[in-house]
Amino acid sequence: MCTDCVQKEYPDRGNTCLENGSYLINYVGCAKCHQRDFVLISNKATEDEDGEEIVTYDHVCKNCDHIIARHEYTFSVVDEYQEYTMLCLLCGKAEDSISVLPDDPRQSTPLF
Repeated sequence: MCTDCVQKEYPDRGNTCLENGSYLINYVGCAKCHQRDFVLISNKATEDEDGEEIVTYDHVCKNCDHIIARHEYTFSVVDEYQEYTMLCLLCGKAEDSISVLPDDPRQSTPLF
């Protein structure tokens, strides 16, 4: 992973978890070839461990194949919630939790 290729290491992305793609706003350019071009995705792998889906891939410079960052995205269902996490030097860190029920019990207002 290359800290010289990014503006900010592991920026806080709130609840925005990317399963694929790149957060190019945080990309300053390749520290190896000094070009600011497209970022490619390589070595993408998906694993399923105990009901948790884990997607990993590398962000790579289009021109020189320099590895900019390693991206990890996870998805799982815990109780009645879909849980998402993302951790990547380029894309940042984020977590999200969404109810699988039509009405999220955490969002409902008490009747009394």
